[in-house]
Amino acid sequence: QLQLVESGGGLVQPGGSLRLSCAASGFTLDYHAIGWFRQAPGKEREGVSCISSSDGSTYYADSVKGRFTISRDNAKNTVYLQMNSLKPEDTAVYYCAADGQGCGDDMDYWGKGTLVTVSS
Repeated sequence: QLQLVESGGGLVQPGGSLRLSCAASGFTLDYHAIGWFRQAPGKEREGVSCISSSDGSTYYADSVKGRFTISRDNAKNTVYLQMNSLKPEDTAVYYCAADGQGCGDDMDYWGKGTLVTVSS
């Protein structure tokens, strides 16, 4: 069964850091682009970052550039999202997604999400 599981969310103070993990089972992440998305209460889902499978190119939303870093560890079949200098507006449920065709808004496989709350 193909599955993505996010972890690493939690409560953090403004300015703090968290590292989210996206672990895959049932398939190999090497051949898939992996994206991170988030959805805040009352808002639409937005793309945060993505890493391609072909050459490891990375993409970031303007709102997180310079603060978030996406990376992949193929040996662990896991993709990470390092989030630094967190702001209250980063509060959301974060989802990872995988697609064999590349980065985009409508990816094939989705996790169930992990909640990130940035608050003092």
